[in-house]
Amino acid sequence: MDGDTLFTIGDLARRTGLTVKTIRFYADCGLVPPTDRSPAGYRLYDVAALARLDLVRTLRELGLELAVVRRVLDREVTVPEVAAAHADALEVQIRILRLRRAVLRAVAERGSTPEEMDLMHKLAKLSDDERRRLITDFVDDTFGGLDANAEFVDLLRSAAPELPEDPEPEQVHAWVELAELAQDPDFRAAVRRMAEYQAAERAEGDRTGLHHDLTEAVRDAVGGALDAGIAPASPEAAAVVDTLTARYAQTFGRADDADLRHWLLARLEIAGDPRTERYWHLLSVVNGWPVPPSLAPVFGWFTAALRARSAQ
Repeated sequence: MDGDTLFTIGDLARRTGLTVKTIRFYADCGLVPPTDRSPAGYRLYDVAALARLDLVRTLRELGLELAVVRRVLDREVTVPEVAAAHADALEVQIRILRLRRAVLRAVAERGSTPEEMDLMHKLAKLSDDERRRLITDFVDDTFGGLDANAEFVDLLRSAAPELPEDPEPEQVHAWVELAELAQDPDFRAAVRRMAEYQAAERAEGDRTGLHHDLTEAVRDAVGGALDAGIAPASPEAAAVVDTLTARYAQTFGRADDADLRHWLLARLEIAGDPRTERYWHLLSVVNGWPVPPSLAPVFGWFTAALRARSAQ
């Protein structure tokens, strides 16, 4: 192509696919000024202007604002720098759009009211740091200032909700319910009572930490009783209770007597709030973890059996 060739604004429109009006606008705002004018006063553009217009069109199609395009053309920033910054901005926009899509799907499945949809959207678009802060505030409010079970508190703090960038509707539902639960004053008061109980136990010398082995022992023993159809108040339940109280006595260094059973009953009732288990269930759904089976039937049976045994 001859470097001296000049193009009319119509030629540029045909070559670039832009409208004459758009090219005229770019010329008027100084992005792609004409190279020359014809004797009749019409704008003429050379090959360099055509290349500049192609760049403007490409950058605008990528969503860059005119001010950014001008900085690229004036060599204040490079195209790679702009592309990197714009890609980061698009990542944020894509994440927001995915969350909106998930919220809308959740609303469609749930039949939510406008108020529920607004709450869902507000909670779903929180950043990861904001979600962690919400849980941190919950832990600080319920365990703050108390020498409670340190391993349990560390577990609560480390198990932060991390909603994926493209969540499923059930994950949005779970996060909204989890956020509401963590902010529920009644639930916070119940967890605070549990923290106070743990602190009192530690003041008495308890340093046993978490009790996964005990939980497994209760699950196995009571699970077998449930499978066998043994009622909590039946004579057959007594052997299960005796086996488990002996295990608790060994773990906590206590005598297996009536005082232990009263202590254990109080312990189970303090820890038996079903909302606590619901908290961990919701957290698992949000984070895409395997949801653990409910222990409510197991510990419900054990509590009822222990109460019946203690009343004898």
